[in-house]
Amino acid sequence: MVALLPGAAIAGCAPGSEPATEAGDSGPTSPDGTGTSGAGTSGEEATTIVSGLQAPWSIAFHAGSALVSERDSARILEVTEGGELREVGIVDGVTPRGEGGLMGLAVHDAHLFAYFTAGDENRLARFPLTGEPGALALGPAETLLDGIPAARVHHGGRLAIGPDEMLYVTVGDAGDAAQAQDPDTLLGTILRLTPDGGIPQDTPFPGSPVHSYGHRNPQGLAWDEDGTLYASEFGQDTWDELNVIEPGANHGWPEVEGRAEDPRFVDPVQQWTPEEASPSGIALAHGSLWIANLRGRRLREVPLSDLSTSREHLVGTHGRLRDVVVAPDGALWVLTNTTDGRGDPHPDGDRILRLDRS
Repeated sequence: MVALLPGAAIAGCAPGSEPATEAGDSGPTSPDGTGTSGAGTSGEEATTIVSGLQAPWSIAFHAGSALVSERDSARILEVTEGGELREVGIVDGVTPRGEGGLMGLAVHDAHLFAYFTAGDENRLARFPLTGEPGALALGPAETLLDGIPAARVHHGGRLAIGPDEMLYVTVGDAGDAAQAQDPDTLLGTILRLTPDGGIPQDTPFPGSPVHSYGHRNPQGLAWDEDGTLYASEFGQDTWDELNVIEPGANHGWPEVEGRAEDPRFVDPVQQWTPEEASPSGIALAHGSLWIANLRGRRLREVPLSDLSTSREHLVGTHGRLRDVVVAPDGALWVLTNTTDGRGDPHPDGDRILRLDRS
């Protein structure tokens, strides 16, 4: 369990919903960020694995089965081998609010971790996973961290297990931008915890789970083979970002947005205008980072060999894209997000798409 910090507390865990207020959804525009975009490949074929999802947010795999969170219903769903959806459970206490609700998932040692909004706070909980694929179930919830301030916007909410087997959590600034410059709070940070909610001994801020700070609304997390951590981040009006995360680093928000060449802050390795990006979940596969984009409605590929360049896939063909993960067989699974209160809902609800890459 994490020790008490200002703005956060430890505790033990009928959703209703409000319209989301995420950054505007005017559709993609021509790229004019500082990254070099390759030709768009909007005609690239992706196959549908499953449809009928409502405001899905995250995908995590357990024993070969995919688990999916739905933001507003608070449901955890399993994608069966036959391509059907079955309900694994409903996370109690979730109160959808604006962009909040049931958000990120991660799996480690037969436990499911979930990040969600409960009233005026966000919480991190874990659940034992029982049963076999096709019949998975959730055990009792254990709250690892609560009291993270929540508003209608900027929740962060992504969870990931790192190569060090630590649990990483993205936390937005909850609309209180100034807090992101204070590492004594949890707002505007990326957190690093042990899987039981403890603080690692090698944390950059003694007694704190804060791993990096100065973030507005960090989203995706992924690592390369060398253990380098990458994170995507929603900007405000000017630049969305791809960052390399180092322990204790200050990424500048709200003092700067995008590249500033200010020695006090760490600049992003690539940036884009929000109209072409709103980068959400990310994954690493085939020597590249793959970034799902909401407002930009595209899947962006950033090669590790040159982090200043990118290539675009599925441009404008499937609506808003919330998450991308690597399936056990190496294919990319891409989660659409047309039913989250922005854009045009697909008549079949949201889908998981499969994209095979050589």
